[in-house]
Amino acid sequence: MIEVKKNNLLFNEEVNTYLNSIIKNKSFSNGYIFYGAEGVGKKETAFRFINEIFKKSSPIENIEEKINNNNHPDLLIIKPNSLLATKNTKNSDLEKTIKSGSEIIKIAQIRNIKTFLGQKSINSEKKIVLIIDAHLLNEAASNCLLKTLEEPSNGIFILLTSKLNLLLETIISRCQIVRFRSLSSKRIESILKDYLDPSKFNINTKLKFEDLINSANGSPGQLLKNIKIWNELSDEITSKLNFPIKNSLEILEVSKLISEQLEIHQQLCLVNFIQIIWWRKTKSIDLVKKLEKLKFHIRKNIQPRLAWEITFLKISMEDI
Repeated sequence: MIEVKKNNLLFNEEVNTYLNSIIKNKSFSNGYIFYGAEGVGKKETAFRFINEIFKKSSPIENIEEKINNNNHPDLLIIKPNSLLATKNTKNSDLEKTIKSGSEIIKIAQIRNIKTFLGQKSINSEKKIVLIIDAHLLNEAASNCLLKTLEEPSNGIFILLTSKLNLLLETIISRCQIVRFRSLSSKRIESILKDYLDPSKFNINTKLKFEDLINSANGSPGQLLKNIKIWNELSDEITSKLNFPIKNSLEILEVSKLISEQLEIHQQLCLVNFIQIIWWRKTKSIDLVKKLEKLKFHIRKNIQPRLAWEITFLKISMEDI
């Protein structure tokens, strides 16, 4: 188990300074887009921003708890819904579906905003709408949101996204963009030391410290996820991935283990680890390209076991 020594993982000091100045001067815009890679603190910062706004206008008790529990009367949180989800779907099944990438924000969810903003604020001067993963708005929902943004209201919109290019240009033009920058490897290393409890930080020794840092791609949140996933991998798998496999029987064996033991999101993370480890040892661009194709097939969930087998077999034939 990985334990964090500090609870508030807010690493973008530039963003925090900017948002604090907005709160201090009460210079609120109608809309904000929090943009940056996954795991750089967009959601955590948004919740803190919302908490501070509500505290300034109405210092009631348990504001933070109400926000975290999505129980504040002046806050509407909109999240993507699974395309395959039904009312009878179990939470565990729904989580797997969402991780497979089949989620979307529908127009019915956006229509709720108009009703929400039409009601009088209860505990604050402003009502706030938080849209998580706004790039998953479908076309109808995007157009509906645009109309809502154009209408004068007592609301503040905060859109979170890691894919700004998937938002309508007209939506972007009506919001202030708050950029969350990816962190340097040095900063990631500092976070690794400062924010994680060393007594609980048991990284599998087959993964070098530098590999772990590189796998984060500048994202503290991704760093924590990667550590968790790597530590969940069995020795049966990790013991065979120190270097490109040459033996065909071993390739078939490890491909079977990976496809049977790991969920799709874990397999994608494993490919990233393999790319980093094997690139460090081989410096082969063709190898990296083959692994990129493997990620494509895994995302599409096209016979993952076969995809692993073919990729490893092709790599085994290279002169490395």
